[in-house]
Amino acid sequence: MQIAHINGVDIEYADCGDKTAPVMAFSNSLGSDMRLWDNLIEHFKDQFRLIRYNKRGHGKSTVTDQECTIELLDNDLASLLKYLEIDQVIICGISVGGMIAQNIAVSHPDLVKALILCDTGTKIGEEDFWQDRISAVNKNGLEPISDAIVERWFSQDFKKYCKGEIEQWRQMLIQTSTQGYIAVCNALKVANLTADSTSITQPTLCVGGDEDLSTPPELVKKLSSIIRGSEFKIIEQAGHLPCIEKPYILADHIHKFIKENNLV
Repeated sequence: MQIAHINGVDIEYADCGDKTAPVMAFSNSLGSDMRLWDNLIEHFKDQFRLIRYNKRGHGKSTVTDQECTIELLDNDLASLLKYLEIDQVIICGISVGGMIAQNIAVSHPDLVKALILCDTGTKIGEEDFWQDRISAVNKNGLEPISDAIVERWFSQDFKKYCKGEIEQWRQMLIQTSTQGYIAVCNALKVANLTADSTSITQPTLCVGGDEDLSTPPELVKKLSSIIRGSEFKIIEQAGHLPCIEKPYILADHIHKFIKENNLV
């Protein structure tokens, strides 16, 4: 793991693979860090240079009192890629990471070669939902609501058979900076990319878990209908984080998408 000082914050990132290969970057969900992608990147390490990072206030990335918006988070990623002297990238984003990916495709169209949007939408949740979440975390921190959050992340089978692993992901969540978590909640509270995302022209794959309670399949399908020419895939028996539950199936969808669109 390395640190880049960008836009007044320290951004933690990992850069692996052949530096001359095509680049794929990964943007995480709220309350998670780059470990989210560990099982997925194994399927791409021989073909791509792989960039993972933690958005501000997550992992070892720092956060300021500056108002957090999707545009600010988009600029952090764009600045990191510039810092790494990367001029074109396929971005794979999940949940709020998928919103960051959509926004950067619009604000930096020459930078983004293609998009893989997992369990996300142009708008996630309503303002009241996020304000209630912010108030709860402000009052008592993340731990008291961590079980309820993680309950929405995974499929029924995964919750039944992988309780030990789920506890590891819950620990990741509660170790997230309270300030960083709330900052991104504030960004989600006001974010609505519906108008902007209609202008996305890059090849796009939209993927959703059929048991996702946070961004249901209907939301991902709606996103796909907004982005002209995009593909829509459902992963069965997966919740909000198919990169954890079904990495081999997600990888297969991505490989086919890459091949069909001549992205390497």
